Amino acid sequence: MSQDTPPSTLDAAAAPAVPAGPLWRELRDALRGTNADYTKIPLRRAVFLLAVPMVLELVLESTFAVVDIFFVARLGPSAVATVGLTESMLFLLYAIGIGLAMAVTAVVARRIGEGKREEAAITAVQAILVALLVSVPFAIAGMVFAQDLLRLMGADAWSVAHGYPYMQWMLGANAVIMLLFVINAIFRGAGDAAIAMRVLWLANGLNIVLCPLLIFGIGPFPEMGIEGAALATVIGRGTGVLYQLWVLFKGGQHIRVAASQLRVHGAILWNIVRTSLGGVGQMIVAMTSWIFLMRILASVGSEAVAGATIAMRLMMFTLMPAWGMSNAAATLVGQNLGAGEPARAEASVWRIGWYNMAFTVLISVVFFFFHDALIGLFTQEPRVIAIGGEWLRILSYSYFVYGWWMVAVQAFNGAGDTVTPTKINLVFFWLIQIPLSYLLAISLDWQHTGVFWAVFVSETAVGLFTLWLFSRGGWKSVKV
Repeated sequence: MSQDTPPSTLDAAAAPAVPAGPLWRELRDALRGTNADYTKIPLRRAVFLLAVPMVLELVLESTFAVVDIFFVARLGPSAVATVGLTESMLFLLYAIGIGLAMAVTAVVARRIGEGKREEAAITAVQAILVALLVSVPFAIAGMVFAQDLLRLMGADAWSVAHGYPYMQWMLGANAVIMLLFVINAIFRGAGDAAIAMRVLWLANGLNIVLCPLLIFGIGPFPEMGIEGAALATVIGRGTGVLYQLWVLFKGGQHIRVAASQLRVHGAILWNIVRTSLGGVGQMIVAMTSWIFLMRILASVGSEAVAGATIAMRLMMFTLMPAWGMSNAAATLVGQNLGAGEPARAEASVWRIGWYNMAFTVLISVVFFFFHDALIGLFTQEPRVIAIGGEWLRILSYSYFVYGWWMVAVQAFNGAGDTVTPTKINLVFFWLIQIPLSYLLAISLDWQHTGVFWAVFVSETAVGLFTLWLFSRGGWKSVKV
Protein backbone atom coordinates (compact mmCIF):
# COMPACT_ATOMS: atom_id res chain seq x y z
CA MET A 1 0.00 0.00 0.00
CA SER A 2 1.39 3.40 -0.93
CA GLN A 3 2.42 5.72 1.86
CA ASP A 4 0.60 8.47 0.02
CA THR A 5 -2.76 6.72 0.19
CA PRO A 6 -5.24 9.24 1.62
CA PRO A 7 -6.93 8.44 4.94
CA SER A 8 -10.36 8.13 3.32
CA THR A 9 -9.08 5.33 1.10
CA LEU A 10 -7.50 3.63 4.08
CA ASP A 11 -10.79 3.74 5.96
CA ALA A 12 -12.52 1.90 3.19
CA ALA A 13 -9.77 -0.58 2.46
CA ALA A 14 -8.63 -1.47 5.94
CA ALA A 15 -11.68 -3.53 6.93
CA PRO A 16 -14.87 -5.12 5.65
CA ALA A 17 -17.62 -2.62 4.91
CA VAL A 18 -19.58 -3.28 8.09
CA PRO A 19 -21.70 -0.41 9.48
CA ALA A 20 -20.27 0.95 12.71
CA GLY A 21 -23.71 1.27 14.27
CA PRO A 22 -25.31 4.16 16.14
CA LEU A 23 -23.09 6.55 18.01
CA TRP A 24 -24.44 5.46 21.38
CA ARG A 25 -23.45 1.86 20.64
CA GLU A 26 -19.95 2.94 19.67
CA LEU A 27 -19.71 4.99 22.85
CA ARG A 28 -20.85 2.02 24.92
CA ASP A 29 -18.23 -0.21 23.30
CA ALA A 30 -15.54 2.41 23.93
CA LEU A 31 -16.44 2.67 27.62
CA ARG A 32 -16.92 -1.04 28.24
CA GLY A 33 -14.00 -2.23 26.12
CA THR A 34 -14.03 -4.42 23.06
CA ASN A 35 -11.91 -7.20 21.58
CA ALA A 36 -11.84 -5.45 18.20
CA ASP A 37 -8.67 -5.76 16.10
CA TYR A 38 -7.51 -2.14 15.76
CA THR A 39 -5.38 -3.03 12.74
CA LYS A 40 -8.41 -4.16 10.72
CA ILE A 41 -11.50 -2.21 11.73
CA PRO A 42 -12.21 1.12 9.97
CA LEU A 43 -9.68 3.72 11.07
CA ARG A 44 -12.31 6.22 12.19
CA ARG A 45 -13.84 3.59 14.50
CA ALA A 46 -10.43 2.50 15.80
CA VAL A 47 -9.59 6.09 16.73
CA PHE A 48 -12.97 6.51 18.45
CA LEU A 49 -12.78 3.27 20.45
CA LEU A 50 -9.30 4.07 21.73
CA ALA A 51 -9.50 7.85 22.08
CA VAL A 52 -12.75 8.07 24.07
CA PRO A 53 -11.57 6.03 27.09
CA MET A 54 -8.06 7.50 26.88
CA VAL A 55 -9.45 11.04 26.93
CA LEU A 56 -11.83 10.25 29.78
CA GLU A 57 -9.01 8.49 31.63
CA LEU A 58 -6.94 11.65 31.67
CA VAL A 59 -9.84 14.06 32.20
CA LEU A 60 -10.24 12.90 35.79
CA GLU A 61 -6.46 12.86 36.24
CA SER A 62 -6.36 16.51 35.23
CA THR A 63 -9.51 17.23 37.28
CA PHE A 64 -7.76 15.93 40.37
CA ALA A 65 -4.70 18.10 39.67
CA VAL A 66 -6.95 21.16 39.63
CA VAL A 67 -9.06 20.10 42.64
CA ASP A 68 -5.93 19.32 44.65
CA ILE A 69 -4.37 22.73 44.09
CA PHE A 70 -7.79 24.35 44.76
CA PHE A 71 -7.79 22.97 48.31
CA VAL A 72 -4.06 23.44 48.94
CA ALA A 73 -4.34 27.09 47.86
CA ARG A 74 -6.58 27.66 50.89
CA LEU A 75 -3.47 27.10 53.02
CA GLY A 76 -1.62 30.04 51.43
CA PRO A 77 0.98 30.77 48.71
CA SER A 78 3.76 28.94 50.57
CA ALA A 79 1.70 25.73 50.59
CA VAL A 80 1.08 26.05 46.86
CA ALA A 81 4.78 26.73 46.34
CA THR A 82 5.59 23.57 48.33
CA VAL A 83 3.44 21.52 45.96
CA GLY A 84 5.05 23.18 42.96
CA LEU A 85 8.59 22.61 44.22
CA THR A 86 7.83 19.01 45.18
CA GLU A 87 6.38 18.36 41.76
CA SER A 88 9.46 19.82 40.15
CA MET A 89 11.44 17.14 42.01
CA LEU A 90 8.87 14.50 41.12
CA PHE A 91 9.34 15.43 37.48
CA LEU A 92 12.50 13.31 37.47
CA LEU A 93 10.44 10.36 38.68
CA TYR A 94 7.72 11.16 36.17
CA ALA A 95 10.39 11.30 33.47
CA ILE A 96 11.48 7.75 34.23
CA GLY A 97 7.92 6.47 34.72
CA ILE A 98 6.55 8.04 31.56
CA GLY A 99 9.66 7.10 29.56
CA LEU A 100 9.31 3.51 30.71
CA ALA A 101 5.59 3.64 29.94
CA MET A 102 6.35 4.82 26.39
CA ALA A 103 8.57 1.79 25.83
CA VAL A 104 6.04 -0.58 27.37
CA THR A 105 3.23 0.76 25.18
CA ALA A 106 5.40 0.47 22.07
CA VAL A 107 6.59 -3.09 22.78
CA VAL A 108 3.23 -4.44 23.95
CA ALA A 109 1.42 -2.81 21.00
CA ARG A 110 3.95 -4.26 18.54
CA ARG A 111 3.57 -7.78 20.02
CA ILE A 112 -0.24 -7.52 19.92
CA GLY A 113 -0.08 -6.33 16.31
CA GLU A 114 2.12 -9.33 15.49
CA GLY A 115 -0.36 -11.68 17.19
CA LYS A 116 2.09 -12.64 19.99
CA ARG A 117 -0.15 -12.19 23.03
CA GLU A 118 1.81 -14.46 25.35
CA GLU A 119 4.99 -12.50 24.70
CA ALA A 120 3.03 -9.31 25.35
CA ALA A 121 2.03 -10.67 28.77
CA ILE A 122 5.64 -11.62 29.59
CA THR A 123 6.65 -8.08 28.59
CA ALA A 124 4.10 -6.75 31.09
CA VAL A 125 5.67 -8.70 33.95
CA GLN A 126 9.17 -7.48 33.11
CA ALA A 127 7.93 -3.89 32.96
CA ILE A 128 6.43 -4.16 36.45
CA LEU A 129 9.72 -5.50 37.82
CA VAL A 130 11.64 -2.58 36.31
CA ALA A 131 9.14 -0.08 37.76
CA LEU A 132 9.55 -1.47 41.28
CA LEU A 133 13.33 -1.42 41.10
CA VAL A 134 13.38 2.19 39.87
CA SER A 135 11.14 3.40 42.72
CA VAL A 136 13.50 2.37 45.54
CA PRO A 137 16.15 5.15 45.39
CA PHE A 138 13.48 7.85 45.06
CA ALA A 139 11.70 6.53 48.14
CA ILE A 140 14.89 6.62 50.20
CA ALA A 141 15.79 10.14 49.01
CA GLY A 142 12.31 11.48 49.76
CA MET A 143 12.01 10.03 53.25
CA VAL A 144 15.51 11.02 54.40
CA PHE A 145 16.32 14.27 52.56
CA ALA A 146 12.96 16.03 52.08
CA GLN A 147 13.93 19.25 53.89
CA ASP A 148 17.32 19.39 52.19
CA LEU A 149 15.71 19.00 48.77
CA LEU A 150 13.28 21.84 49.49
CA ARG A 151 16.15 24.10 50.58
CA LEU A 152 18.02 23.19 47.41
CA MET A 153 15.02 24.30 45.35
CA GLY A 154 14.91 27.68 47.11
CA ALA A 155 11.82 27.02 49.27
CA ASP A 156 10.84 29.62 51.86
CA ALA A 157 11.02 29.04 55.64
CA TRP A 158 7.39 27.83 55.92
CA SER A 159 7.85 25.18 53.23
CA VAL A 160 11.02 23.83 54.81
CA ALA A 161 9.55 23.78 58.34
CA HIS A 162 5.98 22.65 57.62
CA GLY A 163 5.76 21.46 54.01
CA TYR A 164 8.40 18.71 54.02
CA PRO A 165 5.97 15.89 55.04
CA TYR A 166 4.23 16.46 51.70
CA MET A 167 7.46 15.64 49.89
CA GLN A 168 8.14 12.68 52.19
CA TRP A 169 4.81 11.10 51.32
CA MET A 170 4.97 11.85 47.61
CA LEU A 171 8.51 10.53 47.12
CA GLY A 172 8.43 7.87 49.82
CA ALA A 173 5.41 6.15 48.27
CA ASN A 174 6.41 6.80 44.66
CA ALA A 175 6.06 3.10 43.74
CA VAL A 176 2.30 3.62 43.33
CA ILE A 177 2.98 6.39 40.79
CA MET A 178 5.42 4.21 38.86
CA LEU A 179 3.10 1.22 38.78
CA LEU A 180 0.10 3.34 37.82
CA PHE A 181 2.05 4.69 34.83
CA VAL A 182 3.48 1.36 33.70
CA ILE A 183 0.49 -0.94 34.13
CA ASN A 184 -1.84 1.50 32.40
CA ALA A 185 0.74 1.66 29.59
CA ILE A 186 0.42 -2.12 29.32
CA PHE A 187 -3.35 -1.87 28.98
CA ARG A 188 -3.10 0.94 26.41
CA GLY A 189 -0.55 -0.88 24.30
CA ALA A 190 -2.73 -3.99 24.29
CA GLY A 191 -5.78 -1.95 23.28
CA ASP A 192 -7.55 -2.27 26.66
CA ALA A 193 -7.99 1.50 26.96
CA ALA A 194 -11.28 1.15 28.84
CA ILE A 195 -9.52 -0.66 31.69
CA ALA A 196 -6.88 2.06 31.98
CA MET A 197 -9.71 4.59 32.10
CA ARG A 198 -11.49 2.80 34.96
CA VAL A 199 -8.24 2.56 36.93
CA LEU A 200 -7.62 6.29 36.89
CA TRP A 201 -11.24 7.10 37.58
CA LEU A 202 -11.07 4.95 40.68
CA ALA A 203 -7.69 6.31 41.83
CA ASN A 204 -8.44 9.96 41.22
CA GLY A 205 -12.03 9.73 42.40
CA LEU A 206 -10.71 8.63 45.79
CA ASN A 207 -8.14 11.44 45.68
CA ILE A 208 -10.82 14.05 45.11
CA VAL A 209 -12.99 12.75 47.96
CA LEU A 210 -10.16 12.33 50.47
CA CYS A 211 -8.27 15.54 49.71
CA PRO A 212 -10.54 18.04 51.55
CA LEU A 213 -11.32 15.51 54.30
CA LEU A 214 -7.66 15.03 55.21
CA ILE A 215 -6.46 18.59 54.59
CA PHE A 216 -9.11 20.31 56.72
CA GLY A 217 -10.10 17.48 59.09
CA ILE A 218 -13.74 17.15 58.11
CA GLY A 219 -15.87 14.77 60.22
CA PRO A 220 -13.88 11.95 61.84
CA PHE A 221 -10.75 12.71 59.80
CA PRO A 222 -7.81 14.49 61.48
CA GLU A 223 -6.72 17.90 60.19
CA MET A 224 -3.40 17.23 58.44
CA GLY A 225 -2.92 20.34 56.32
CA ILE A 226 -0.69 19.96 53.30
CA GLU A 227 0.37 16.48 54.45
CA GLY A 228 -3.25 15.39 54.01
CA ALA A 229 -3.11 16.24 50.32
CA ALA A 230 -0.18 13.88 49.85
CA LEU A 231 -1.78 11.09 51.88
CA ALA A 232 -5.00 11.35 49.85
CA THR A 233 -2.96 10.96 46.67
CA VAL A 234 -1.11 7.90 47.98
CA ILE A 235 -4.30 6.18 49.13
CA GLY A 236 -6.12 6.89 45.87
CA ARG A 237 -3.30 5.80 43.60
CA GLY A 238 -2.46 2.80 45.76
CA THR A 239 -6.05 1.60 45.44
CA GLY A 240 -5.82 2.09 41.68
CA VAL A 241 -2.69 -0.09 41.53
CA LEU A 242 -4.42 -2.91 43.42
CA TYR A 243 -7.27 -2.79 40.92
CA GLN A 244 -4.77 -2.81 38.02
CA LEU A 245 -3.09 -5.96 39.28
CA TRP A 246 -6.39 -7.71 39.87
CA VAL A 247 -7.57 -6.99 36.31
CA LEU A 248 -4.19 -7.84 34.76
CA PHE A 249 -4.22 -11.32 36.26
CA LYS A 250 -7.95 -11.81 35.74
CA GLY A 251 -7.52 -10.86 32.08
CA GLY A 252 -8.72 -8.00 29.91
CA GLN A 253 -9.99 -8.09 26.34
CA HIS A 254 -6.49 -8.24 24.85
CA ILE A 255 -3.96 -9.22 27.55
CA ARG A 256 -3.78 -11.50 30.58
CA VAL A 257 -0.84 -12.42 32.81
CA ALA A 258 -0.62 -16.02 34.07
CA ALA A 259 1.11 -17.08 37.29
CA SER A 260 3.58 -19.14 35.26
CA GLN A 261 4.85 -15.93 33.64
CA LEU A 262 5.96 -14.40 36.96
CA ARG A 263 9.68 -14.80 36.42
CA VAL A 264 12.56 -12.82 34.97
CA HIS A 265 13.07 -13.03 31.20
CA GLY A 266 16.43 -11.38 30.66
CA ALA A 267 16.15 -10.71 26.92
CA ILE A 268 12.66 -9.20 27.13
CA LEU A 269 13.53 -7.18 30.23
CA TRP A 270 16.60 -5.77 28.49
CA ASN A 271 14.52 -4.94 25.40
CA ILE A 272 12.21 -2.88 27.60
CA VAL A 273 15.11 -1.13 29.33
CA ARG A 274 16.89 -0.46 26.02
CA THR A 275 13.75 0.89 24.37
CA SER A 276 12.88 2.98 27.41
CA LEU A 277 16.26 4.72 27.59
CA GLY A 278 15.31 7.10 24.82
CA GLY A 279 11.91 7.77 26.40
CA VAL A 280 13.44 8.33 29.84
CA GLY A 281 16.05 10.64 28.35
CA GLN A 282 13.32 12.44 26.44
CA MET A 283 11.31 13.10 29.57
CA ILE A 284 14.32 13.89 31.78
CA VAL A 285 15.44 16.58 29.37
CA ALA A 286 11.94 18.10 29.23
CA MET A 287 11.17 17.83 32.93
CA THR A 288 14.53 18.86 34.35
CA SER A 289 14.22 21.98 32.26
CA TRP A 290 11.09 22.68 34.30
CA ILE A 291 13.12 22.22 37.50
CA PHE A 292 15.48 24.95 36.32
CA LEU A 293 12.54 27.18 35.41
CA MET A 294 11.01 26.70 38.85
CA ARG A 295 14.37 27.54 40.42
CA ILE A 296 14.49 30.78 38.43
CA LEU A 297 10.91 31.58 39.46
CA ALA A 298 11.75 30.82 43.11
CA SER A 299 14.42 33.52 42.96
CA VAL A 300 11.67 35.95 41.93
CA GLY A 301 9.46 34.98 44.90
CA SER A 302 6.88 32.54 46.26
CA GLU A 303 4.09 34.39 44.44
CA ALA A 304 5.80 33.70 41.10
CA VAL A 305 6.09 29.98 41.94
CA ALA A 306 2.47 29.86 43.14
CA GLY A 307 1.13 31.64 40.06
CA ALA A 308 3.14 29.41 37.73
CA THR A 309 2.04 26.29 39.64
CA ILE A 310 -1.66 27.14 39.33
CA ALA A 311 -1.24 28.02 35.65
CA MET A 312 0.61 24.75 35.11
CA ARG A 313 -2.20 22.78 36.74
CA LEU A 314 -4.72 24.50 34.47
CA MET A 315 -2.51 23.76 31.49
CA MET A 316 -2.34 20.10 32.52
CA PHE A 317 -6.10 20.04 32.95
CA THR A 318 -6.78 21.36 29.47
CA LEU A 319 -4.11 19.28 27.74
CA MET A 320 -5.10 15.92 29.24
CA PRO A 321 -7.81 15.25 26.62
CA ALA A 322 -5.24 16.03 23.92
CA TRP A 323 -2.79 13.65 25.59
CA GLY A 324 -5.53 11.02 25.64
CA MET A 325 -6.01 11.32 21.89
CA SER A 326 -2.24 11.28 21.40
CA ASN A 327 -1.98 8.07 23.43
CA ALA A 328 -4.49 6.55 21.03
CA ALA A 329 -2.12 7.48 18.21
CA ALA A 330 0.75 5.67 19.96
CA THR A 331 -1.30 2.47 20.25
CA LEU A 332 -2.48 2.64 16.64
CA VAL A 333 1.04 3.30 15.35
CA GLY A 334 2.53 0.42 17.34
CA GLN A 335 -0.15 -2.13 16.46
CA ASN A 336 -0.33 -1.18 12.77
CA LEU A 337 3.44 -1.29 12.35
CA GLY A 338 3.37 -4.73 13.98
CA ALA A 339 0.70 -5.78 11.48
CA GLY A 340 2.73 -4.44 8.53
CA GLU A 341 0.46 -1.43 7.86
CA PRO A 342 2.71 1.68 8.03
CA ALA A 343 0.40 3.79 5.83
CA ARG A 344 -2.52 3.14 8.15
CA ALA A 345 -0.29 4.03 11.11
CA GLU A 346 0.56 7.38 9.52
CA ALA A 347 -3.04 8.12 8.58
CA SER A 348 -4.13 7.64 12.20
CA VAL A 349 -1.61 10.26 13.35
CA TRP A 350 -2.76 12.91 10.88
CA ARG A 351 -6.41 12.30 11.74
CA ILE A 352 -5.82 12.62 15.49
CA GLY A 353 -3.58 15.65 14.94
CA TRP A 354 -6.43 17.60 13.35
CA TYR A 355 -8.74 16.65 16.24
CA ASN A 356 -6.12 17.84 18.73
CA MET A 357 -5.59 21.14 16.96
CA ALA A 358 -9.31 21.92 16.91
CA PHE A 359 -9.50 21.24 20.65
CA THR A 360 -6.46 23.33 21.61
CA VAL A 361 -7.61 26.28 19.49
CA LEU A 362 -10.82 26.31 21.52
CA ILE A 363 -8.83 26.30 24.78
CA SER A 364 -6.67 29.16 23.47
CA VAL A 365 -9.74 31.35 23.16
CA VAL A 366 -10.74 30.59 26.76
CA PHE A 367 -7.24 31.33 28.06
CA PHE A 368 -7.02 34.61 26.15
CA PHE A 369 -10.29 36.07 27.39
CA PHE A 370 -10.57 34.57 30.90
CA HIS A 371 -6.96 34.15 32.10
CA ASP A 372 -7.24 36.13 35.35
CA ALA A 373 -10.68 34.76 36.15
CA LEU A 374 -9.39 31.19 35.83
CA ILE A 375 -6.49 31.79 38.22
CA GLY A 376 -8.88 33.63 40.54
CA LEU A 377 -10.83 30.41 41.05
CA PHE A 378 -7.90 29.06 43.08
CA THR A 379 -6.54 32.05 45.00
CA GLN A 380 -7.49 35.54 46.11
CA GLU A 381 -3.88 36.78 46.17
CA PRO A 382 -3.74 39.63 43.58
CA ARG A 383 -0.06 39.10 42.77
CA VAL A 384 -0.53 35.36 42.23
CA ILE A 385 -3.55 36.00 39.99
CA ALA A 386 -1.62 38.52 37.90
CA ILE A 387 1.36 36.21 37.39
CA GLY A 388 -0.66 33.07 36.64
CA GLY A 389 -3.03 34.97 34.36
CA GLU A 390 -0.13 36.42 32.40
CA TRP A 391 1.21 32.93 31.64
CA LEU A 392 -2.19 31.69 30.47
CA ARG A 393 -2.50 34.67 28.14
CA ILE A 394 0.96 34.05 26.65
CA LEU A 395 0.15 30.36 26.25
CA SER A 396 -2.97 31.19 24.28
CA TYR A 397 -0.94 32.63 21.41
CA SER A 398 0.36 29.26 20.23
CA TYR A 399 -1.55 26.63 22.19
CA PHE A 400 -2.70 24.91 19.00
CA VAL A 401 0.90 23.84 18.33
CA TYR A 402 0.82 21.71 21.49
CA GLY A 403 -1.86 19.48 19.98
CA TRP A 404 0.29 18.66 16.95
CA TRP A 405 3.43 18.32 19.06
CA MET A 406 1.80 15.75 21.33
CA VAL A 407 0.52 13.51 18.59
CA ALA A 408 3.79 13.68 16.61
CA VAL A 409 5.85 12.80 19.69
CA GLN A 410 3.53 9.92 20.56
CA ALA A 411 3.80 8.65 16.99
CA PHE A 412 7.57 8.40 17.39
CA ASN A 413 7.16 6.75 20.80
CA GLY A 414 4.48 4.34 19.61
CA ALA A 415 6.83 3.23 16.85
CA GLY A 416 9.57 2.64 19.42
CA ASP A 417 11.69 5.56 18.20
CA THR A 418 12.15 7.26 21.56
CA VAL A 419 15.62 8.55 20.71
CA THR A 420 14.58 11.15 18.13
CA PRO A 421 12.31 13.14 20.51
CA THR A 422 15.11 13.00 23.10
CA LYS A 423 17.54 14.71 20.76
CA ILE A 424 14.92 17.29 19.84
CA ASN A 425 14.14 18.04 23.50
CA LEU A 426 17.84 18.34 24.34
CA VAL A 427 18.31 21.11 21.79
CA PHE A 428 15.09 23.05 22.33
CA PHE A 429 14.79 22.75 26.13
CA TRP A 430 18.34 22.67 27.48
CA LEU A 431 20.10 24.69 24.80
CA ILE A 432 17.32 27.20 24.11
CA GLN A 433 14.65 27.30 26.82
CA ILE A 434 16.83 27.36 29.96
CA PRO A 435 19.45 29.88 28.75
CA LEU A 436 16.76 32.08 27.24
CA SER A 437 14.74 32.00 30.48
CA TYR A 438 17.77 33.04 32.51
CA LEU A 439 18.68 35.77 30.04
CA LEU A 440 15.21 37.30 29.98
CA ALA A 441 14.24 36.75 33.64
CA ILE A 442 17.53 37.48 35.42
CA SER A 443 19.97 39.22 33.09
CA LEU A 444 17.35 41.52 31.53
CA ASP A 445 15.27 41.61 34.75
CA TRP A 446 11.98 40.62 33.09
CA GLN A 447 11.46 38.33 36.13
CA HIS A 448 8.61 35.81 35.70
CA THR A 449 7.58 37.37 32.38
CA GLY A 450 10.95 36.42 30.91
CA VAL A 451 10.42 32.77 31.86
CA PHE A 452 6.97 32.70 30.28
CA TRP A 453 8.15 34.19 26.98
CA ALA A 454 11.12 31.81 26.87
CA VAL A 455 8.70 28.89 27.25
CA PHE A 456 6.54 30.32 24.47
CA VAL A 457 9.46 30.62 22.03
CA SER A 458 11.07 27.24 22.76
CA GLU A 459 7.92 25.11 22.90
CA THR A 460 6.37 26.64 19.80
CA ALA A 461 9.58 25.98 17.90
CA VAL A 462 9.95 22.40 19.17
CA GLY A 463 6.34 21.60 18.25
CA LEU A 464 6.68 22.76 14.67
CA PHE A 465 10.05 21.05 14.19
CA THR A 466 8.81 17.72 15.60
CA LEU A 467 5.83 17.71 13.25
CA TRP A 468 8.07 18.41 10.27
CA LEU A 469 10.41 15.58 11.24
CA PHE A 470 7.50 13.16 11.65
CA SER A 471 6.32 13.96 8.12
CA ARG A 472 9.65 12.64 6.76
CA GLY A 473 8.61 9.09 7.80
CA GLY A 474 11.82 7.63 9.21
CA TRP A 475 9.93 6.27 12.24
CA LYS A 476 8.24 3.63 10.07
CA SER A 477 11.39 1.50 9.86
CA VAL A 478 12.08 1.23 13.62
CA LYS A 479 12.25 -2.31 15.08
CA VAL A 480 11.36 -3.15 18.69
